[in-house]
Amino acid sequence: MTDPQPSVLLNNDIQMPLLGLGTFRLQGQEDTYSAVDAALKAGYRAFDTAAVYRNEAHLGHALRCLLPKHGLSREDVFITSKLGPKDQGSKARNGCQKSLEQLGLGYIDLYLIHWPGTQGLPVGDKRNPENRAQSWRVLEEFYSEGKFRAIGVSNYTVEHMQELLKSCKVPPAVLQVEFHPKLLQNDLRGLCKIRGVCFQAYSSLGTGLLLSNPVVLEIAKECGRTPAQVLLRWAVQQSIAVLPKSSQPERVKENGRLFDFEISEEDMERLSALDCGEKFCWDPTQVS
Repeated sequence: MTDPQPSVLLNNDIQMPLLGLGTFRLQGQEDTYSAVDAALKAGYRAFDTAAVYRNEAHLGHALRCLLPKHGLSREDVFITSKLGPKDQGSKARNGCQKSLEQLGLGYIDLYLIHWPGTQGLPVGDKRNPENRAQSWRVLEEFYSEGKFRAIGVSNYTVEHMQELLKSCKVPPAVLQVEFHPKLLQNDLRGLCKIRGVCFQAYSSLGTGLLLSNPVVLEIAKECGRTPAQVLLRWAVQQSIAVLPKSSQPERVKENGRLFDFEISEEDMERLSALDCGEKFCWDPTQVS
């Protein structure tokens, strides 16, 4: 796999790029094609989708068309997808197989359980732990068959992670959660470090609300960079993988320019000092 940008080594010796294109809310074949084209041109080699995004087929189509255009092969890109909450438990096998079929790329580099709960069940339902355990066993089977090169989870809390780590045969390679200066997730990061799980961020811009934060704006002005670049660089400078998303080619290119500047140690600390535990996305802490 060619590696034009920095990557992280997962616990099963697979390299995962630090920068990937997030595709949440990226809809339609035309917009997906345009965003993927811009991303490949800008040096992105990782793409993150999910069953619930309903764009796996569009992403797969775009990559099959565009990889030859950019002189790349399937092995040059890292594709992540996720099992939807509606397929948690007894439907996990069908959900995994459908993701493979929708993407049409032969295999998936990283497949995650998207959410610790099950669609249609109350968050406190005691069937949730049973269902995610069943889902993990299915992911382990797909992993052992080479259909998934790595497996992991998303939106898991410390408690969910501890439960999984006690019972799994294959340890999770990645935990993908909301992470930005207002949500440092120190307990989760500490657990991941001890257990060799790669900690990956989504919503690095705080759903866009952090772009107008005075501290972020001040540091961006000092660096001569955009607020988005500052927030993303703050994460990758800590070796945390990021997944900025945009359907605008210029923004995709801009967000990818993270590896040609550094934030000073003082400014890194100023950004981290914004931590207040604020979540801008969904909260999994109530899921049993």
